[in-house]
Amino acid sequence: MRYRVVHTTSYRYSQPVTLCHNEAHLRPRSFGRQRCVESRLAVEPAPALMHERTDFFGNPVTYFAVQQPHDTLIVTASSIVELTTAAQPPNLAGSLPWDTMTLQLGQSLSPQAIEARDLVLDSPMVVTSPDLADFAQPSFSTGRPLLDAVHDLSQRIHREFIYDPHFSTIATPLSDVLTLRRGVCQDFAHLAIGCLRSFGLPARYVSGYLQSLPPPGQPRLVGADTSHAWFAVFDPNTGWVDFDPTNDQLVIDQHVTTAWGRDYSDVTPLKGVVFGGGAHTLEVAVDMEEER
Repeated sequence: MRYRVVHTTSYRYSQPVTLCHNEAHLRPRSFGRQRCVESRLAVEPAPALMHERTDFFGNPVTYFAVQQPHDTLIVTASSIVELTTAAQPPNLAGSLPWDTMTLQLGQSLSPQAIEARDLVLDSPMVVTSPDLADFAQPSFSTGRPLLDAVHDLSQRIHREFIYDPHFSTIATPLSDVLTLRRGVCQDFAHLAIGCLRSFGLPARYVSGYLQSLPPPGQPRLVGADTSHAWFAVFDPNTGWVDFDPTNDQLVIDQHVTTAWGRDYSDVTPLKGVVFGGGAHTLEVAVDMEEER
């Protein structure tokens, strides 16, 4: 599958901004099943400085600074990405028992396991708690295969929580999401990650996009036409396996990955510091279409 993704972010300020510094996680990363064929970042007004780097998690990051007064900032990322569909989906029932996996993870000296252990720890936006463990407990019976348990957890989040784009902001506590049983894709990813880490399982937050136009006969997915988020869990035999609780899906060939990290704070699509500006409005538009 080959997709073209255009992500446009527009800020409009009530007063001129004299200077801004920004970081963007907008260039899709390349890894096993995904290859970023090309990616361009256009900024209006033109930045005085722009350079690329790779962050701790291997994500491409673009820094840019606009040093002229402006009352509008428009950032457009245009990318072409190729996805390779696995010959078969992961064998959920054939994975290791989740409780065996936690012991193995603690003893393994493999580079993958050592890297995964970092993602068992609390992070700025995901703090483990007894309440998260209690919610996850029905999915994690003793000896249940890891991926089967995680799939069940993801399905329960999809069934028991309401997608409500007006409920939360990036500052909404995870405890509110759990108590009120509503949120958006970012919240559901954080919730799943918190549940998994509460059981000593490594989980990461994944940011990206969903195909805007579904295949004929299939319903439109929640999260299309905007940035989307899901989560991944580490299985020693399979590697990282991604789940989309918002749409009750395994992530196979309709999701383009931009970046991954501990939580949203590591992979924010666009963040920065502005001098001046006053009040502002923000508009985000995403178009992801399959190239024939």
